[in-house]
Amino acid sequence: MRITDVRVRKVAKDGKMKAVVSITLDDEFVVHDIKVIEGEKGLFIAMPSRKASDGEYRDIAHPINSETRERIQTIILEQYEKAAAESAEAEEAAE
Repeated sequence: MRITDVRVRKVAKDGKMKAVVSITLDDEFVVHDIKVIEGEKGLFIAMPSRKASDGEYRDIAHPINSETRERIQTIILEQYEKAAAESAEAEEAAE
């Protein structure tokens, strides 16, 4: 499995959620609404989820093992950092 595209939409408001991301797998399958969250230990991703009838949130789509989660998280966070740097450069140029 290869991640063939990552699309980062930065969140404009203040808070722990920094971006919402979509990834494409093998140019054939898309997963939307992966969140980039600022936690106590740094950035991490949260997979798409839905609130269940018991009030708990359950992932709709998620990796089966920790190695795959880590690979997806690494690629997403690299692209997020790149988008954040480009955004900061654009803001500086506008001043």
